Amino acid sequence: MKRMGMVIRLKTDKIQEYKRLHADVWPDVLKTIAKANIKNYTIFLREPENLLFGYWEYHGIDFKADSAKIAADPRTQEWWKITDSLQIRMESSKANEQWSIMEEVFHTD
Repeated sequence: MKRMGMVIRLKTDKIQEYKRLHADVWPDVLKTIAKANIKNYTIFLREPENLLFGYWEYHGIDFKADSAKIAADPRTQEWWKITDSLQIRMESSKANEQWSIMEEVFHTD
């Protein structure tokens, strides 16, 4: 299992919409995430900075392939079209990166 974290900003005027959407995530999107071997997926919000931190645990063997499956899913693409419009990419994000992947520097059980 690999723990993974990511970060992005949320538009100030879109916080309530983002919370509303995530209070009732589309079941098809959740199924796609589960099929991609992702578990314990959590998103945290830090206000007033409007910083979103996402965390999940990857239980597969080929993250690149599983990520491609998620990205190819039509329902997930619809979801991202809505949620991406509410977010602000980090200035340091790579060109192909919506959320910025973070390096794990410490863990303890």
